[in-house]
Amino acid sequence: MEKQEVWTNFLNSIKNEISSVSYSAWFNDLKLIQMENNSITIQVPMEIHKKILGDTYYNMIDETLYKITGINYDINFVLEEEIEKQVEVLPNLEEKKEIENEKTEELWISNLKPELNFDTFIVGETNQLAKVSGMAVAEAPGKIYNPLFIYGKSGIGKTHLMQAIGNFIADNTHLKVLYTTCDMFMNDYIGIMGKDKGKEAIDYSNNFKNKYRNVDVLIIDDIQYLVGAEKSQEEFFHTFQALHQANKQIIISSDKSPNDLKKIEERLKSRFLWGLTVNIDPPEFDLRCRILKQKLKGMSIEHMVEDDVIEFIANNCQNDVRFLESTLRRLMAYTAMVVPEKIDLAFANEALKDYLNVNIYSENTIENIQQVVADYYHITVEDLKGKKRSNPIAIPRMIAMYLSRMLTEETFPRIGFEFGGKDHSTVIHAYEKINKELKENKKLQQEVQEIKNKL
Repeated sequence: MEKQEVWTNFLNSIKNEISSVSYSAWFNDLKLIQMENNSITIQVPMEIHKKILGDTYYNMIDETLYKITGINYDINFVLEEEIEKQVEVLPNLEEKKEIENEKTEELWISNLKPELNFDTFIVGETNQLAKVSGMAVAEAPGKIYNPLFIYGKSGIGKTHLMQAIGNFIADNTHLKVLYTTCDMFMNDYIGIMGKDKGKEAIDYSNNFKNKYRNVDVLIIDDIQYLVGAEKSQEEFFHTFQALHQANKQIIISSDKSPNDLKKIEERLKSRFLWGLTVNIDPPEFDLRCRILKQKLKGMSIEHMVEDDVIEFIANNCQNDVRFLESTLRRLMAYTAMVVPEKIDLAFANEALKDYLNVNIYSENTIENIQQVVADYYHITVEDLKGKKRSNPIAIPRMIAMYLSRMLTEETFPRIGFEFGGKDHSTVIHAYEKINKELKENKKLQQEVQEIKNKL
C-alpha cells in the first residue's frame, strides 16, 4: 500500500472515531512527512498539538496505524521549523539582511495582559465548556467557532478567558490580535464623527478601519453597551461583516445571551449566533476555593492562611470572582496592620465582618433581590415564591416584584416565572400597588430605601 493511501485511510478512520470539532482542531492540519523503517514522522501546526496528540490521542493513532498496515510504528510529531532545521543551510549576508527585514514588523498594541492566560484560568463545572471552546478557537482561529460569543454575569472570568485566547494565539502564531472593550470601540468611532470633513477626518477614518478591520483576531468585551447606540451598531455590523468574510476570528462577550440583548439590531443578534454561544455561570464552591488558593500564590500572607479561612471566604463570596480578589486584598491589608502570627477563622471573621456584610449582594438580579428582601423581612426565598397570602409574606413578595421590575431589565412574565410561575398580571398588580403606596407611606419608603441600600 502506498504511503499516501495509508495516510488517507488513516485520516478517514480517525474522522469516523471522533467528533468533527476534535478532528478539525487536532487532525485537519497534520501532514505526513516520512514513513519508513517502522518510523512515522507527522508534521503538526503548533506546539500544543504535540501535547494533545501525544497525551490524549496517541493510543488511538497507534492502533489505527497498526490496523491499516500491520506495523507498530514509532510515532514522531514535529513542527515545520524542526523539519527545516534538519536541512538548514546558513544564508549569505544578503540573505540574512532580507530575513531580518522581513522580521521587522510595525509595532502593534494588542491590549493583552500576559498574566491572563490559560494556565491561570482555573476550571470547574461552571466554566469548563467555555474553556474547552476557547482553547479550540485559540488553536484554530477563524476555522471552528466564528464568532465565539461568551456571556455571563460581571466578574466571573469572561475577560480572563478572552485574554487567554488572545495570548495563546499571539504566542503561537504571527496573527495580529486586538483586545478592546465596547466603550473603546464606540469612543474611537465617535472620534470620526467629531472631525470636520477634510484630510484629518479621512485620516482618522482610515486609522479606525485599519485598527479594527486589519486584524486577524478581534476580541471585544461587554458588547451589551452597544444598546441604544445606533450609529455605533451600524459601524460594528460592517466591521463584523468585513472580518467574518475574510475568515478572521471574532470573539465577543456580554452579560446577556444574544437573544436577551434588547435594543440591539436583529441583523447583529443573528450574526452573534452564527458561531458558538457559551455561558459562564458563577463559580461553584469548590472552584471558588481553588481560585482563592491560586490568587494567594505570591501574596505575603500565602502561608499564613488556614484552610477554613479559604472556605469561609468562598462561602461568603458566591457570585463574583473579582469580589474574591478584593476580599483577599482586604484581608492582606488588615493583616499588615495587625500583624498576627497566623490567619485563622476568628481573625478572618474580624477582618472581613463589615466588608462581607456590605458587599455580599453584588448584582441586581431577581435572585439577589429575592434574597435581600427575604433577609430583610426574616422570611425565606421559598416563602416569596410560594402561595401564602398573609401580610408578613404577601407585602415582601410585592416589594420584591416591584424592585425586580425597577432594578432589572426583566419583563413582567419573566419576573412572574421567577416567583414560582405566577402570571404576569400578578406582577403588574404588585408593581402598581407598591408604586402607588410609596407616594404616601413613609414607613414603606424607608423600608424600600434600606433594601435598595443593601443592593
